[in-house]
Amino acid sequence: MWTKPWTFKEGFLIGGGLIFAGLMLELSVGPVMWDAFAWPANAIVLAGFFVMLTAMAYLRKKIYAFQWMTTYQAAIPAMVYAVALTIIMGLTRQQANGTWLNNMLSFWPFVLIYVYITVILGLTIHRRLRQIFRGEWSMKRDVPFLLNHLGLFIALTTATLGNADIQRVKMICSVGEPEWRAMEQGGAIKEMDLAIELKKFIMETYDDGSAKRFASEIQILTKTGKNIETTIDVNMPYEVDGWKIYQYGYDTQMGAQSQISILELVSDPWLPFVYTGIYMMLAGAVCMFVIGGRKRV
Repeated sequence: MWTKPWTFKEGFLIGGGLIFAGLMLELSVGPVMWDAFAWPANAIVLAGFFVMLTAMAYLRKKIYAFQWMTTYQAAIPAMVYAVALTIIMGLTRQQANGTWLNNMLSFWPFVLIYVYITVILGLTIHRRLRQIFRGEWSMKRDVPFLLNHLGLFIALTTATLGNADIQRVKMICSVGEPEWRAMEQGGAIKEMDLAIELKKFIMETYDDGSAKRFASEIQILTKTGKNIETTIDVNMPYEVDGWKIYQYGYDTQMGAQSQISILELVSDPWLPFVYTGIYMMLAGAVCMFVIGGRKRV
């Protein structure tokens, strides 16, 4: 143990150490407070993370652990721990205000393992880029590799650090009355940069009277000068000025005669970066499929 070269044993031991450290942090300071990473703190943390990765990459010859973290012996044990924790998350009920296994996204062992994987990804990408810059380039090998690994790296970092910037508010719109105030999750009133007026509430029912479809014909006015008329259906949001507007509810006592519509407005400024990472991984998978198919032919 701990004799060079390190093997899977050291990899599993390091992962277990991170789990233990996470449990100690959970007991001592509580869950990860993601609200503290709201903009611009998340941008500062991300910049610092890149600086740390760069420093680790250039110190790899002096510190063996940094060099070892670019090997399968480090990556596979980390993935095993990550998969196990993710399965636990899928099998337990997740709650925004939950603790321990009921709020895995704020559970220190879960967070530390995924940070560890992201560090491994970053160092591995850096190593491959160095090889490319030295002229050791192969399109068949490097394009799928970079698309997959860089895509996963972008998706992990932006989805995690961007979580604190997600805003969810609810707006109660009345027929013929423009509304620009919305209610945050804590109950506070937020004045929006747009106003929404309910033109007509639409409801279709089954024979037994239960709702088949409900939607809202609305007019949106923004500070940027936009004047939009559209219909919002359930699971068919409309996006304007960085806000996605969802049909959320209505006056259930009035039913089809409801004079109000409850809309949910969601802003996630980091989501385009997350999608970029996902699309890169999909492109990488397609490249691997195409290249693999050519080799078999």
